[in-house]
Amino acid sequence: MTRLSAAIRSFFAILFRNSLPEDIAAHFGFERPKPAPPPVDLPKVSDGALQILGILQRDSRLIDFLMEDIAGYSDDQVGAAVRKLHSDCKASLTRHFTLGPVIDGVEGTYQKLDASQAPDPNRIKLIGNVPVSGKVPGGTLRHRGWQVTSINLPPLVKQDPSILAPAEIEVE
Repeated sequence: MTRLSAAIRSFFAILFRNSLPEDIAAHFGFERPKPAPPPVDLPKVSDGALQILGILQRDSRLIDFLMEDIAGYSDDQVGAAVRKLHSDCKASLTRHFTLGPVIDGVEGTYQKLDASQAPDPNRIKLIGNVPVSGKVPGGTLRHRGWQVTSINLPPLVKQDPSILAPAEIEVE
C-alpha cells in the first residue's frame, strides 16, 4: 500500500465514517482503544448505616418499637416488649459484629493511663475533674467502652437503601 493511497483512504474514512480503516491502522501500528469498563457504584457511608437499621428492623422490629407511642401501655406491657426486643437486637448484633471493650478492665476500679501522652479522645473520654493542661495519670473506670473487632454484614444489594422495610399488604 502506498502512502498516498493510505492517506486518501484514511481522509475519506475519517470524514464519512469517523474512524480509520482497520488495515491502515494495523499497518501503522495503531490499536483501537479498549472500551472503558462500566462505572462501579461505590457504596456510600450512609448505605451501611441504613443496612444496619434495616437488619435491626427485619430481625427485631426495632424501628416499629421506637416509633410507637408507648404512653398508653402499662409498664408490664412495655417491659415484656423490651425483653423480646433486647433479645432479638442482641442476636442481630452478635451475628453481624464482634464487639469488645476499649479498655479490658473492671468498672469501678482505678485504671492507669499511659503517662507519656494524652489519651486518644476517640478511644477514651475523660470525665469529672479533668485538668486543663498536663497529663492525666489515670482515674476510675466508669465504662469500658465498645469497639468493633470484626464485621460480617451481607453484601449490599441493588435496591433503594432508604427503604428499611417494605410496606406489607396482606391479600385475602
